[in-house]
Amino acid sequence: MMPKQTTDVDRLVGLRITTLRKARGLSQTALGTAVGVTFQQVQKYEKGQNRVGAGRLREIARLLEVPVAAFFEESEGGEVGSDDVFGFLNAPGAIELLRAYALIEDDQLRRDVLSIVRSAARLAHIKATPLPDGEAET
Repeated sequence: MMPKQTTDVDRLVGLRITTLRKARGLSQTALGTAVGVTFQQVQKYEKGQNRVGAGRLREIARLLEVPVAAFFEESEGGEVGSDDVFGFLNAPGAIELLRAYALIEDDQLRRDVLSIVRSAARLAHIKATPLPDGEAET
């Protein structure tokens, strides 16, 4: 009998384990030790190479302080995919940015930082948008 192939859902679960583990500041070794597997096994789960059993997934969810459903919930459009918050958290530096932001206790300073980041995003979008032929940047 051939072993069952992993699916897109297995890869999604793995991606979400990675994102939530990093958000908690846990290494693969720490997560593996806490749930009784090696860090290599955690790597395989996270890459979607191995399926996570129901009992182990429940234990991972408990450790990461999320409901088990967090590994499966669909995005607004009804599709399971990277356009949800988990996809955004995989952007380089996103988790570090969120950690730093969460440490800001002053509400006004937090709003100011958000305004700066939004402005930077708008500028990046403007720079990435090509100008129509014949127009020059001013």
